[in-house]
Amino acid sequence: MAREFRYEITEHIGVISESAGGWTKELNMVSYNGAAPKYDIRDWAPEHEKMSKGITLTDEEAENLMKLLEERF
Repeated sequence: MAREFRYEITEHIGVISESAGGWTKELNMVSYNGAAPKYDIRDWAPEHEKMSKGITLTDEEAENLMKLLEERF
């Protein structure tokens, strides 16, 4: 029996880009299957009814990414 997959966008931080088809690449805080929310970067269909593969980051990982990007730019 397949396990139910649940997600909740607990905080919408912002849109990074938008495709011609209306999908948006977003940075959000998302809780998956009731776990603590993590930073989440992925493409979302309008109304967030579908999502693409993406990446989730803990607070520490997000902070490390921010430092790397600050050094780069």
